[in-house]
Amino acid sequence: MTVQLVNYIPIRQWSQPIAAFDWFESAKRGKSLLMSHPLARIIGQLKREPSRTGSLVVTVFGDAIVPRGGSVWLGTLLAFFETLDIDSGVVRTAMSRLATDGWLERTKVGRNSFYRLTKKGRQTFDTATAHIYNPQSPDWTGRFELLLIGNGGDRDAARESLKAAGFGSPLPGVWVAPSGVVVPEEAAGAIRLEVSAEDDSGRRLLSESWPLDRTADAYQKFIATFEPLRESIRKGTRLSDTDAFTARVLMNHHYRRVVLRDPLLPAALLPKDWPGRAARELCHQIFLGLLDASERWLDQHGSNENGPLPPPEPGLRSRYMLQN
Repeated sequence: MTVQLVNYIPIRQWSQPIAAFDWFESAKRGKSLLMSHPLARIIGQLKREPSRTGSLVVTVFGDAIVPRGGSVWLGTLLAFFETLDIDSGVVRTAMSRLATDGWLERTKVGRNSFYRLTKKGRQTFDTATAHIYNPQSPDWTGRFELLLIGNGGDRDAARESLKAAGFGSPLPGVWVAPSGVVVPEEAAGAIRLEVSAEDDSGRRLLSESWPLDRTADAYQKFIATFEPLRESIRKGTRLSDTDAFTARVLMNHHYRRVVLRDPLLPAALLPKDWPGRAARELCHQIFLGLLDASERWLDQHGSNENGPLPPPEPGLRSRYMLQN
């Protein structure tokens, strides 16, 4: 059983709030009967965590909305969160906070609200998207880029940008990355040095700059959580369109929280048993197994100011692919 979009009316005919229609009752009736192991366990884990509704909204935008034009009707988001039993008021509050913080901008057509990323939000998303879906680790040349940043007012902005770019910090105001990593614009005023590193000093610099042990543990927990879903897909279990979209978003949500802390160091600098590669391969296999059904959910229920969401941009199937 799947959620059905009832009484869909093209945007030119929207003179009354769509909330007047029986959308949510239909969503409740259509809630999948297949919400069982292993997806139920993943959802149960989500519910035991502190509220992350805003973070989930960010995941939905990056995973599903940006590839389909970037704008979405609030009702589409409410329908998705309804499958997780997250109240519409909680979602509306999260959307308002994201807009206030400069991540999203809202457009109103009648009584209907539509959201898209701001310019600032899109720039951050583009950087994160490359890091999550198709990262390119630099080749190891035996040299590090060393940045020294003073106590100016833009230090906080530079810090966040450097973290996102893959830099680590062994000491306050000191940032390091393998030579070849692009320095973000926010840190353009830093003093830049290039230093060579032998094996021992290189490993020490790594241990002081990045919490690799914690990142490895987070990858292992991610693999343990989603391996049952991969096995279920391998055995031919077919999820409904609703469950497939839910599983896809939650997988990306969990993976994003780990991989964005991963500096994506060259393989030569990582432990031999580094679990990041196994986690990415798991994501790729699950994503391919869920893709067609999850895209059908978006085809049926996703809409923007102009009606149904446009088709996704090409290249979805290459997400999470391992780089040789």
